[in-house]
Amino acid sequence: MQHFASGWKRNYYGKADVTVYRLQRDGAPPPVFAATVTMLLYGDAFWPTYTTGDNTGLIATDSMKNFIQRETLHFAGTELEPYCRFLAEKFLQTYPQTEGIAVEAVERPYAGIGDGRAAFAPAGPERAMARIEMRQGGEVVESRAGIHGFKLLRLGGSAFAGFVRDQYTTLPDIANRPLHMGLDVEWLPGGAAAASRVRPIVHEVFQGFESGSIQQVINQIGTKMLADLPPVTEVNLEADNRTWDTVVEQGEELGVYTEPRPPYGVLGLRLRR
Repeated sequence: MQHFASGWKRNYYGKADVTVYRLQRDGAPPPVFAATVTMLLYGDAFWPTYTTGDNTGLIATDSMKNFIQRETLHFAGTELEPYCRFLAEKFLQTYPQTEGIAVEAVERPYAGIGDGRAAFAPAGPERAMARIEMRQGGEVVESRAGIHGFKLLRLGGSAFAGFVRDQYTTLPDIANRPLHMGLDVEWLPGGAAAASRVRPIVHEVFQGFESGSIQQVINQIGTKMLADLPPVTEVNLEADNRTWDTVVEQGEELGVYTEPRPPYGVLGLRLRR
């Protein structure tokens, strides 16, 4: 189900998983701008197609796909939040029957090979994202940006102990575990910070902070983001505990581990100024 910052919608529709690759082959940066885009529309003009099958005011989702892909040629920027804003503004101008639109873009990252001008390979695993919701007339309801899919490994300095113990508890207290976790980070407003400034903050906190829980780790990351990025007013973080299962260990110096079983912990946090 889709959710809109402006609230519940009687109807909405759109196009998802639209891929675009803009290649700048004249040496001007960035050589590769690539994203997966979702575009959703809402408005009373689209209600008749639900009730009577009358498509008079309906923009076909195939046309939306073509709009996204062709208009990407005319976007000269490098960041996802301005890209989403560019698409939303132009679509509302082109189709005035649209009361509101939400555009989300997730990067398809590529890193340069060698001098980074002619050859590239997929990068990641984390991917920058941006989302904007806009109403007819240019009112921005929501603008957010983020990075999804961090995979972070710390060899030690992570503890988890002192939690509730009862008849359902089988987990032992752990004073110094190898920690493997995933992390999604989003911030508002979307244009307040670039992903290139957030990645170093996440890495710096994760590698330098000895923690008593994953919750403490993500609180430290969010707190530092608010301290180091004054335009950011809100940070949302969601981590998943993917700590590897132990096969065999020799003290704390050497061990063999394997992927954890499918159930995993999910931990969320929202921080505001």
